[in-house]
Amino acid sequence: MFPARTFLRARTLVLALILVFAFTWSYAHWQDFPFPEQDHPAQSETGTVSDKKQTGKWRHNPEGHIEFWRKFQPLLTTHQPKCEPPLRLGSAPSIRFEQSNPEDRPELLDMLPFDVDAMRNAHSGFVDAINAHPPQLNYTPNTRGLVSTAGGSYLPVLVISLRMLRRTGSKLPVEVFLANDDEYEDHICDVVLPSLNARCVVMSEILDAVSGTMEIQKYQFKLFAMLFSSFEEILFLDADAFPLQQPELLFTSEPFASTHMVTWPDFWASTISSYYYEISSQPYPETAVRQSSESGEVLISKKTHLKTLLLSTYYNVWGPDFYYPLLSQGAAGEGDKETFIAAASRLQESYYQVSEPICAIGHGTEGGLAGSAMVQFDPMQDFALTRKGEWRVHGSTAPAPRAFFVHANYPKFNPATVFEKQAVNPAYADDGSYTRAWTIPEDVIKAFGSDVEKGFWEEILWTACELEDKFGTWKDERGVCLGVKNYWNAMFGIGHS
Repeated sequence: MFPARTFLRARTLVLALILVFAFTWSYAHWQDFPFPEQDHPAQSETGTVSDKKQTGKWRHNPEGHIEFWRKFQPLLTTHQPKCEPPLRLGSAPSIRFEQSNPEDRPELLDMLPFDVDAMRNAHSGFVDAINAHPPQLNYTPNTRGLVSTAGGSYLPVLVISLRMLRRTGSKLPVEVFLANDDEYEDHICDVVLPSLNARCVVMSEILDAVSGTMEIQKYQFKLFAMLFSSFEEILFLDADAFPLQQPELLFTSEPFASTHMVTWPDFWASTISSYYYEISSQPYPETAVRQSSESGEVLISKKTHLKTLLLSTYYNVWGPDFYYPLLSQGAAGEGDKETFIAAASRLQESYYQVSEPICAIGHGTEGGLAGSAMVQFDPMQDFALTRKGEWRVHGSTAPAPRAFFVHANYPKFNPATVFEKQAVNPAYADDGSYTRAWTIPEDVIKAFGSDVEKGFWEEILWTACELEDKFGTWKDERGVCLGVKNYWNAMFGIGHS
């Protein structure tokens, strides 16, 4: 009897020690994920306390987000447009904003009156529902962070962008949303990203926890990453976009301090269909068309712009057949990019869109500019100009705001593929020799104040050589490091950091 009792006591002691060790390890790793302006777990808007659990694979604590999704998903399905989608009669031309004429707005959709009424009723029902009882987003109050989506071939691009982010001195935590467990790469998510104060979050853990037939595609993930992020205030960046300045500055300055939502422009004039205004119960605007939006960078508060995020999500869930054509009519980049301002405008929630036009950068070829990246400008300096009535997009000669973001989008600067022949070849001149990727416009490049491209290639080189055998999409690739090293030595000299 006594030996058995001794054995039970010993087993209990061993189990207790294991639990203590597991708790200590979990707590230590949780502390490695800092949340600005917060020293302890705080209540979310749903009133629950988030404990930020960490297991072998770090997971975004999903319970509060699942509860939100359980309430929000039925609203999306209940107010689904139950009609025929708009009939496309063609695609709107992509006209640069400064060359547009407000009297030449395209009308390239056709809808039967019955279908317009059905969409208007569904839209009104959804707006009424979120105005009356909006499901509350789950987040940690008084926190700020960067949110992105990645996975697959975008993970190497994301690592490069995060290393560029850290070059600015930014300490913002980062949440990287992956579609499902198949995209979770152990070394990248458990070692590389945590070293950059970033964590992987698996989207399917939240979406699949609520039964239903709704299928969310990857091009709709941006809004869901924002909905399911931990932060109260979010800077969303595409995986191939990075800041040139510390983004912390944006959260505490105008225009975000007063509007709590900032977007950046695309090259083109807006091509919203008149049917959208009829469906959303808004008067058709008589003023000049505005710039379209570019959604590689979005700054927004989940606390103040809850309803904007909910309506924007509605536009994206029912986007491909219904709201994408209504908001773009087939113009360049049709997708989620127009849904943010459309939602904020319909709900009369404040926002500021940077007026300084987006700028393409690249190098010269016989065919003209081989543009491989886009530059977006400082909203703080832009706001200071527009508040004084200086609108450079309308002809003001005031000095331009400084560059703030580079969106290296075409092609993706993935070390394994960037040297392959593509429509735009950023590393090659017309004769096949190596060239710098970003040399024009000279005034924009010079205004960076430092050799941004060299720093960018330095991070590409580090990623290619340090992680050559770590990315899942590179497992069959050979010579990734060597290819970048050859380019680096040709452009920047033998030896590297």
